[in-house]
Amino acid sequence: MPFPTRIEYEALIYALPQRYLNEIKASNLRLFSTSRSTARVEGEIQFANGLVLRVKEVVDFQTARITDYGYTVFRGAEKIRWYDPQPHPDDASLQPTFPHHYHQDPNIKHHRLPAQGITFTAPNLETLINDCLALGDLRGF
Repeated sequence: MPFPTRIEYEALIYALPQRYLNEIKASNLRLFSTSRSTARVEGEIQFANGLVLRVKEVVDFQTARITDYGYTVFRGAEKIRWYDPQPHPDDASLQPTFPHHYHQDPNIKHHRLPAQGITFTAPNLETLINDCLALGDLRGF
């Protein structure tokens, strides 16, 4: 599947609350143009299970890539997971999804796991939403 155009990506972002009608309580995700071919995606998705996903992406539509991102999941004020592409080439357990990984407890800063479905070459929002829905289910929400 080719990377979406700016118009398609914006439509995807703004349609999320309707697409996940019972799971997403609110979303203020927005796409901001930074040049003719680049944009930032920023905002939060609030889930009915009590989790909040904060999204920051830099997207280059000319090269059809997400060039940088940070995704953070909160339960209340507690940061329970975050995703980033900071390379850790010496950690063999992260090689299957290099450089994409996420952090979670125990020892959230240093406990890194491969981030299946996170990539620079396709939208990551559906993977992140599904992860947040599963996290809520695991926590008894």
